[in-house]
Amino acid sequence: MPTVDPQTDQPQDSPSPDETAVHALYGQLLDAWNKRSAENFAALFDENGGSIGFDGSPLEGCAEIAETIGRIFADHQTAAYVAKVRAVRFLGDDVAILRAVAGMVPPGRADINPAVNALLTLVAARHNGRWQIALFQNTPAQFHGRPQLAEALTDELRQLL
Repeated sequence: MPTVDPQTDQPQDSPSPDETAVHALYGQLLDAWNKRSAENFAALFDENGGSIGFDGSPLEGCAEIAETIGRIFADHQTAAYVAKVRAVRFLGDDVAILRAVAGMVPPGRADINPAVNALLTLVAARHNGRWQIALFQNTPAQFHGRPQLAEALTDELRQLL
């Protein structure tokens, strides 16, 4: 998981405390989803934070995120995330972008569903010493016309199971 130093724009070898905190924030987001806790999921966002779902649905603010994710959990048996952070890049002392790839394991299954593999982007901002999510975007990893990329991503994610 490479990190780029905002001062030098060069890769860092070991994670900084801030990188560790941003990575932990992302892990908490996935954990809240996997535990089907809309309240914990939404609590990780700053007050005006937003999320763009796999289908492109925009959610604005903690209240809308909690309500919508809560309805999803109430109406669907959601799959669990399996994910890998690809990079964390700091845009300054208090803003970071985390990029990851993810697959989902449907309930009762032991393998990911390649049809819902995704590229995830999380923008984190530090407010009053606390890292929070400003934006989380979940983009389908369709790789139109390039099935070898989709297969390679599926293979990579399966190694995490």
